[in-house]
Amino acid sequence: MEFGCPLTVKMHIEESGFDTGNGHMDAFEKLFARSDDRNFEAKYRARCHCGTVRYEVCADPVDAKICHCRMCQKLHGAPMQWAAIFHKHHVRFTAGFDALRFFNGELNQGKRILPCKVGCGECGTPIADEGRKMWLAFPPLFDFGNPPQVPDAFKPRCHIFYGARVFDMNDGLTKWSGHSEKSTRLV
Repeated sequence: MEFGCPLTVKMHIEESGFDTGNGHMDAFEKLFARSDDRNFEAKYRARCHCGTVRYEVCADPVDAKICHCRMCQKLHGAPMQWAAIFHKHHVRFTAGFDALRFFNGELNQGKRILPCKVGCGECGTPIADEGRKMWLAFPPLFDFGNPPQVPDAFKPRCHIFYGARVFDMNDGLTKWSGHSEKSTRLV
């Protein structure tokens, strides 16, 4: 699994077929659910702040984590990032794919070179981290009602890159020095 954080093995994927300038999504839809898939039943819906980018998922996340790496801190302007992890084929865009912007923090390039950060080109909302096979969605973008009732499947199970934390989190979750299960358990 890729998490878009430091130490991730760099994987350069050709951008062929995905051109945010004119809306072609051929290669993109090979990885994600097709917009015309009649068997896709949305379970959760997400959107950026301005509503330009909207997507839905048809399954619960396979995992949820809080990342404390410096890249996530800087690119989110926050002490950490909370991500719910989905297989790409469980994600379907309903609007705004032509407004997506991409940034690869390892190469410092505004291109869709995986892993990369994905955001709305209109309002600037961070949408997700895109790995080779996984979509790391940001749960605050999902509609969980008002007041929000976050499903258990979205609740974080651990902290990763906890050594770079800005402040301690006394929440009872496991803390890892890097990626979970692939680094030193800190707490």
